[in-house]
Amino acid sequence: MIALARFFHHLYFLCQKELLSLFKDPRMRIQLVMPVIIEGFLFGYAANYNIEEVPYAVVDNSGTASSRDFLAHIAVAPTFSCTAVCGNVQEVSALIDAGDILGAVVVPEDFEKRLLHGGQAPVQVITDGRNPMIASMVTNYITHIAADWSAAEGFARVPVTIETRTWFNPNQLSRWTFLPSFLAMIAFVQVMFLAGLSIAKEREQGTFDQLLVTPLSPTEILIGKATPPVLVGLFQAFMVFLIARYWFDVPFAGNLFTLFLTLLIFMVSTTGLGLSISSVAKNMQQVLVYLLVLMVPMVLLSGLVTPIHNMPAFLQAVTYANPMRFVIDAVRRIYLEGAGLCDIAWDFVPMLAVAAVTMPLAGWLFRHKTT
Repeated sequence: MIALARFFHHLYFLCQKELLSLFKDPRMRIQLVMPVIIEGFLFGYAANYNIEEVPYAVVDNSGTASSRDFLAHIAVAPTFSCTAVCGNVQEVSALIDAGDILGAVVVPEDFEKRLLHGGQAPVQVITDGRNPMIASMVTNYITHIAADWSAAEGFARVPVTIETRTWFNPNQLSRWTFLPSFLAMIAFVQVMFLAGLSIAKEREQGTFDQLLVTPLSPTEILIGKATPPVLVGLFQAFMVFLIARYWFDVPFAGNLFTLFLTLLIFMVSTTGLGLSISSVAKNMQQVLVYLLVLMVPMVLLSGLVTPIHNMPAFLQAVTYANPMRFVIDAVRRIYLEGAGLCDIAWDFVPMLAVAAVTMPLAGWLFRHKTT
């Protein structure tokens, strides 16, 4: 009991020393708070795959009442904004090349004639393929508008109608997906940097040898270095949660304890990676290079932007060693679906496995480098 009390006593003072070194510097306080707020708002506003305004052009080769009515039906759609009326496709090409429009609707000369004779009247939709996702969405929007217009005019009567329902995100808003995921990403970036720089910073400032002559054991130093980054990461994740929940009104369906327990387990695994890098690196410049080399693939292979099942098979296998893949899946399910601990239990297994490998590795590297 005495040894355990001494351990926690040492750990308390070391964590206090680390937190004071972080928060006593006014510049560091700003760096720990302001980037989180700025990036939270940027993700909410800028990371948005929903099209809110589509500038487009029209080419009406028909010039009939039917073509004008059809184009007017598109123009009144809230997401579309007609910015140009062109005489031919060549004029459309110039506008797309300049980036002034995202698409164009070309009505053929025999549009009304085909409709009156009960045939199909194909309308050409030209989109900017430099952004395939936006091009696909513009095409889908116009297709739905054309179907609605045809049905309203009595040109298309189908016995089967389809009504869609999207679970957990009824309006299919991309920020509902990005902002919960950003909780995990901001915690990941901050914990990796703080843990990675902790030991290297001591070496560079010349205080590492002073730390070694204290009564603290290498294990106590390692845990003391790991705890403050985790606490800072949880605080920053909570800030992002407040922005997502109360500024962008992304409804939270889960349990706060489950959410932050998941983030805590994830941060323990990433702290081990950061401390391992910090133990190997000789200075802070090396740490930054190692972290950037490691973090970019981890983010790309996490499923944050690209679904895991769309990746090649060998990359899908690699993602099992990436704790970010599982924390993003778990956080999204907790936030949007209201999943409980039992529902996401299998996401904990890879994260705990990574922590079980990286923390002992960081301890071994730390002891190896200090002896």
